[in-house]
This record gives sequence, structure tokens and C-alpha cells, in this order.
Amino acid sequence: MRKRNKPIPAPSNEDQGQHSSALVRGLQILRAFTPADTSLGNQELIERTGLPKATISRLTYTLVGLGYLLYDPLLGRYSIGPATVSLGYSGLSSSAVVYMAKPLMQTLAFETGVAVAMGMRDGLEMVYVSNCRPETPVTLRLNVGSRLPIWQTSMGLAYLAAMEEGLQGRVISQLIENNPDSRDKIRRAIDGGLESYAKHGYVASFGDWYSYINAVGVPFRPSDGSQLVAITCGGIKDLAPVEACISVFVPKLKSLLAELQNRLTGATLPPMGEQIAAMVQRD
Repeated sequence: MRKRNKPIPAPSNEDQGQHSSALVRGLQILRAFTPADTSLGNQELIERTGLPKATISRLTYTLVGLGYLLYDPLLGRYSIGPATVSLGYSGLSSSAVVYMAKPLMQTLAFETGVAVAMGMRDGLEMVYVSNCRPETPVTLRLNVGSRLPIWQTSMGLAYLAAMEEGLQGRVISQLIENNPDSRDKIRRAIDGGLESYAKHGYVASFGDWYSYINAVGVPFRPSDGSQLVAITCGGIKDLAPVEACISVFVPKLKSLLAELQNRLTGATLPPMGEQIAAMVQRD
């Protein structure tokens, strides 16, 4: 799993007056941790957040005291604490979309033999909020909390395609600003994704992120006003060839969206067997 190579962006000057600077910086520290990190030291936190050493020391002391971080005095390193885990778990558990989609996603993973994932945007990245794998020895080892680039993945491009036009434009500008050397690549990828979604109702990424991964994605905006999400289906090229992605995965993804919308609109609980299976997968 890749690690961030740029400091986590802080709110713009326009927004800073509306936020508590201490809270913003504390959250920057928590966001510096990725699923691949067992622990982080002060220097790594400084590099990932761009915050001064004194600020890191002061805020980590507070976060440890509140249980959001754990500190190992022997190693001099920090790890995610139980309060952070509890907060994240509460957020996912309270999401009707994640809960209702889980059994449908797991069924699709079994049917296609590849991974099915749901993600939301966090800044200029997508974050997995749910992930289902098939019962095969070879599959993508991404988990809840994994982060993906927006413009190189079907998840990010599908999400971008369904964003409000004004916000979409601002995110695209920020992506280009943060990656000026990739300006033309970003523009081509996004234009291709927007065109594909407008014409066909889905977005594809065939070897654009990693050369050996193919995936297709669709956005989903819940009718209950919940946050926009993107759902993808894909895997290594041997299991997810382009033809299968288009002719098999896409129709099944669209059927999943229709069923998910029906369940949310009708507030119909999944069958008990699916509820149990979803809880087992979540645990």
C-alpha cells in the first residue's frame, strides 16, 4: 500500500477563519495514518502533515491523553488509539447505505470472482468504506480505510462524474494544482471518465492505476440525502479482462444500484441470512 508523499492539505485561507486551527491540525495528524501503518514517529508525522515539530509534540500529547492515539515510550512511536477506532466504527455502522449495500456487494463478489468496493471522497483521495472479496486465493488486498487516487481509478472517476458541477470543478483544479507535471494526463483521464459516464452510465479504469488492475465503477447518490458514494467491481487482469468488465460486471453493478435504491427507498431490511453474512464479513 502506498504512503502519502505530500503533506495533507489544510483548509484554504478562505475556510480557516471558520475552523478551530487546533482541531484542524489534530485531525491532520490522525489522517496521516494509513491502513499500512502500524505506527508512526514524530518525523514521519512532520513529513506527512507539514506541521512544525513543536505543534506535533503538543497535539500528540493531547491526542494520547484523549485515547485517539497510543504512544509506545520504548519505540517513541504512535499508533491509532481505541477512541479513533470507535469513532470510525460508529460512523460506518450508522450508515444505512453501507449496511444495505454490504450483502449485495458480497453476492456480486461471489458471482464475479473479483472484489467489490464502496468508497467516499476525502480531500483529493477516495477512501474505502466497505469492501467484499470472493472466495478465491487471488484478490486485491485493499481494506476499509485504504486510500486511492481520484483521477487514476474507476472509483474516483465515477465519484467525480456525479459530483455537483461547481464542486467538481474545484476538485479538478486542486488535482491539477497538486500534480502540475501530470496536468495533461489528469485532464484526459477525467474527460474520458465524464464522457463514459454520460454515454454509458459507468466509468472504467483498465491498467491506469496499476498496470495489472482492471475495474469499472458507478456512482450512487442515496435518495435519503446521504453522501455520494462510488461502487466498483474489479481485480487483476486475469480475473477481470476488459470484455468481462464491460459485458458482465457493468450490468451487475447497475442491477446492484437499482436493488440498493429499492431497499433504501422502501426501508426494507435485507433477508436475515444476508444480514448475518454482512455482520460476519464486517467482523
